[in-house]
Amino acid sequence: MTVAVGTSFTFDNTYVRELEGLYQPWTAAPAPAPRLVALNEELAAELGLDAGALRSPEGVDVLVGNTVPGGAQPVAQVYSGHQFGNYSPRLGDGRALLLGELHDRSGNRRDLHLKGSGRTPFARGGDGKAPLGPMLREYVIGEAMHALGIPTTRALAVVATGEDVARDRLLPGAVLSRVASSHLRVGTFQYTAALGDPAQDDTALLRRLADHAIARHHPDAAAAANPYLTLFERVLDTQASLVARWMLVGFVHGVMNTDNMTISGETIDYGPCAFLDVYDPATVFSSIDEAGRYAFGNQPRVAQWNLARLAEALLPLIDTDQDAAVAAATEVLTSFQERYDRYWRDGMRAKLGLTGAPGRTDPLIDDLPALLAAQRVDFTAFHRSLSSAVRGDDAPMRSLLTDPSALDEWTSRWKAALATAGEPGAVADAMDRVNPVYIPRNQHVEEALTAATAGDTAPFERLLDVLAHPFDERPGLEAYAAPAPPEFGSYTTFCGT
Repeated sequence: MTVAVGTSFTFDNTYVRELEGLYQPWTAAPAPAPRLVALNEELAAELGLDAGALRSPEGVDVLVGNTVPGGAQPVAQVYSGHQFGNYSPRLGDGRALLLGELHDRSGNRRDLHLKGSGRTPFARGGDGKAPLGPMLREYVIGEAMHALGIPTTRALAVVATGEDVARDRLLPGAVLSRVASSHLRVGTFQYTAALGDPAQDDTALLRRLADHAIARHHPDAAAAANPYLTLFERVLDTQASLVARWMLVGFVHGVMNTDNMTISGETIDYGPCAFLDVYDPATVFSSIDEAGRYAFGNQPRVAQWNLARLAEALLPLIDTDQDAAVAAATEVLTSFQERYDRYWRDGMRAKLGLTGAPGRTDPLIDDLPALLAAQRVDFTAFHRSLSSAVRGDDAPMRSLLTDPSALDEWTSRWKAALATAGEPGAVADAMDRVNPVYIPRNQHVEEALTAATAGDTAPFERLLDVLAHPFDERPGLEAYAAPAPPEFGSYTTFCGT
């Protein structure tokens, strides 16, 4: 049933109009007893939506998929993907629907998408549903990433469906309303390229997809001498920046398949994700990443591998001469490491307070990770403690080290570099603006999700409040900045499907 909910929704549907063949019109499975669990009022206001209308029974029915708001054209998108390195030619939204596109108050086009809304033609045997816990995980991690300044999809709402979902046990089901700049993925291009026959110049749909992506995300590419090569360069650059930002805060995505890499450069699909406690490049949280393909330290390399798959899909558009297309795409692809290194090193200089220091600071940056790994130092707490050292108090930093003397030589060099970085108080303040006090500590995330699944959302709401201001130290929140206790043990995450 299509309904109007006040005057909240004004949809456009360019994806549907322009990209026939890359979706299946579909409707959500009915939710028997929908109940609003969480509503992102800040995001609703940004989208020009009436939070009161969204909280009404009619609004909740829209957010869970029971009714279709006027102007929406719900579709399940289709795409391919390399999952843990293995190619799946036809994946798609097996439990999700794109309702349409909204314009936010700044005029930006944003997708509104339902996740956990039931089986679609792309479900491949799955039930199409989602448990409440993983949907709340996506909500809280997305909001944390947003507050940290990292490009991300965001949750508008989580609605419990009133029915149970069978996993290892029965769990309450839920639907997530997700907002993104778009849901175009590397896998979307892989699927589309596989449909055409370059030998027959059968690239019309691929060209329409690339033109759609350019118009939506990288409009300056349209005027370039080679728009499709420029599109690839823009996507590669945004991903180099994004992954560098992940690495700077200790974020582990956990499932970096090509269908989970966006063209927009936003983080998407917070399944088995988590943040580092102790620094260890080999850290894996995901229960399904048994070989460590998507370990923390592998993320830049995997991103480049995924981008190589995008390059392959774009080759017929880059040049009709395949050898020339390969050469041009390869030149861009090989620039990934330099771009990533530049973004990461610039971020590390800011974290270490060295942005104003002349001369070479790379050795300080290069030497630090191995020292942190050897000491098994808490990643977030260590970097935050550095501003205290700049202000003259080394104790917070040294208290985090098993052997404080192990960093003495590095600390001496660092302080020598800081001597030319500027006034210490200003340098320390700048460091505190990029080194968070609070991240989604794994123990607090689990506590919040467990309580919410049992019906108590207070810990979840409290955690959201803490994470909304990650750089501002607040009295009474010391527990949220503390490492996991030893009894928390080895942490494993699950994707919820």
